[in-house]
Amino acid sequence: MKKVLNASLALLAAALIFSGCSKSNANAKKDYILATGGTSGTYYPFGGAIANIWNTKIANMNVTAQATGASAENLRLINKGDAEYAIVQNDVMDYAYHGTDLFAGEKLTNLATIGTMYPEVVQIAVSKASGIKSIADFRGKRISVGDAGSGVEFNAKQILEGYGLTFDDIKKSNLSFKESAEGIQNGTLDGCFITAGVPNSALQELAFTAGLILIPIDQAAADAICAKYGFYTYTTIPGGTYKGTDDDTPALAIKATLAVSSKLDEDTVYEMTKALFANLDELSRGHAKGKEVSAASAVTGVSVPFHPGALKYYKEIGLNVNSANN
Repeated sequence: MKKVLNASLALLAAALIFSGCSKSNANAKKDYILATGGTSGTYYPFGGAIANIWNTKIANMNVTAQATGASAENLRLINKGDAEYAIVQNDVMDYAYHGTDLFAGEKLTNLATIGTMYPEVVQIAVSKASGIKSIADFRGKRISVGDAGSGVEFNAKQILEGYGLTFDDIKKSNLSFKESAEGIQNGTLDGCFITAGVPNSALQELAFTAGLILIPIDQAAADAICAKYGFYTYTTIPGGTYKGTDDDTPALAIKATLAVSSKLDEDTVYEMTKALFANLDELSRGHAKGKEVSAASAVTGVSVPFHPGALKYYKEIGLNVNSANN
């Protein structure tokens, strides 16, 4: 009888321990990394605002916004499992997913899209002395296309292509935004490509000193570029954005995008997508770029498949999701 009692007590203790562990696991915090960018850029504070929403609106959620080297590094972190979420440029995400351009020979498949966030505009500026009126006039001109191997350089290549030009047709320089603006100011450059949020500080400074002209993308070229590269979207640089630019300027944009590991479960990603778009007013208070985010625009400029959890949310609110990969 004593042996039976001892055995029963042992089984009861084991059951209590197992029950306690199960309850603990159910209520355990979910720890995730949101890879962003440098602390002086936009991605880091914007990512912090997103993480704050998830941490305060979803029970047992612990998301850390981590400073990184931005898009290319972020995508590799997700692919390796060192981060679950990231803010990236949608064109760089396309290259990574399909193994092209910046990621030639390196195809990253553990990637999915939650949604695009806000536009980063391809701004094409030239000096007043250059005589340039259109991208077609770039032939033989001194043009900076951003740092070598950067996303900006590929934007420049693709847009020139829309006008039947290549880098061989221009006198190409690979300079930073600041160096490009200085080159136009001191007369060593005729023009430059800058892919960034509007307004860009380097172009603002140039507009106040030497002045600048913004070159528009004409509709035929824009249509051809967008048809070939699905990550571009149409946009307009409003008149008055830079001193001396009074008219609206048609332009193309890529979009800062919220990427996610394709290995995350559907319910978690659905819950996080829903929490984000249900609290856009809070995102706007957390960062100015939040004012440019909406669920309707989040499904544009997407060329990498949506995560099933995000797709579930968009369909639930009645959005017609047209991503070619879904």
